[in-house]
Amino acid sequence: MTAERTRPAGLAAIDREMARQHADAIASYEAAQPMAAKAAASLKKTGRLLLIGMGGSHAVNRAVEPLYRARGIDALALPLSEQLGQPLPIAGRTIFVTSQSGESAEVLRWFNETGGTEEAFGLTLEGNSFLARIAPSLIGAGGTELAFAATRSLTVTFALHLAILAALGEDPDAAIAALKAPEDHDIAAALTALQNVATIVTSGRRLQGIAEALALGLTELSRRPCFSLEGGQLRHGPMEMLGPEIGVVLFRGFDETAGLVTAMATSAVETGAPVILFDASGEASVAGAVTIRFARATGLAAIFAMLPVAQRLMIAFADARVENAGTPVRSTKITRSE
Repeated sequence: MTAERTRPAGLAAIDREMARQHADAIASYEAAQPMAAKAAASLKKTGRLLLIGMGGSHAVNRAVEPLYRARGIDALALPLSEQLGQPLPIAGRTIFVTSQSGESAEVLRWFNETGGTEEAFGLTLEGNSFLARIAPSLIGAGGTELAFAATRSLTVTFALHLAILAALGEDPDAAIAALKAPEDHDIAAALTALQNVATIVTSGRRLQGIAEALALGLTELSRRPCFSLEGGQLRHGPMEMLGPEIGVVLFRGFDETAGLVTAMATSAVETGAPVILFDASGEASVAGAVTIRFARATGLAAIFAMLPVAQRLMIAFADARVENAGTPVRSTKITRSE
């Protein structure tokens, strides 16, 4: 009889974070409303938003960037390292500095070099962090995420943005419903489709930010060079890499870009690449793709529905390839050096 394999400690830690992410996200949304109102007031005054962060925080910023634009805000997400080296002017902009730990090296340097601004706000999970002390901050519930790859921290930070967007006039009901009643989906077919690939490319259009978050987690956990390309960028040349050894994971929501994601899925299938489609569009499935279908949704409602299932696929993909998945060998949870 074969002994049952022990769950790697790093993945067990991620499991614990994921088990509480919905409850913590709801608590975060509710607790953040007073500070969210101040952040929204700043946005109404400036009309311009610069979202800066690193790693998973930048992926969150990329995901919410189009949501603020839809509210009439001139929003731009940049890696904080890029803002340090090639800065955009910060005068007249509301600035959201996102760091789950509030202690990343780039966060400390940005405030030390600029002194911050009156329109700068922090988004963090750690209420005692440098970021929370130096800037008015929205604080996520549940404290610092302990596991290596970002899971709960993403969901909680999205909930903080939901509070700000609601203060700007967005209806939060669909997103809250997605948190209160998570959709559960079988990932077995998707995992089987990806079992022989060397790496994965993720892509989306309006949901590109969640694609980038997934690619980061896949890379961190599987130690494979998984990466993300926005759908148009994938179309312009990098299609050359696609074939049976390259998995493709796409995200399609109920929005005006859904047809472009459909076209990409069709083209990717034609290359022989295994294609996984996370789909909240309500449109027909794409022949040859493994579709994980969600209730029709857009924006944060789609993200809250898809993200936990994508996280499960990410973890299972890594667990099949790395003996101690979830335990970093070249990185640390809080990156304190540049």
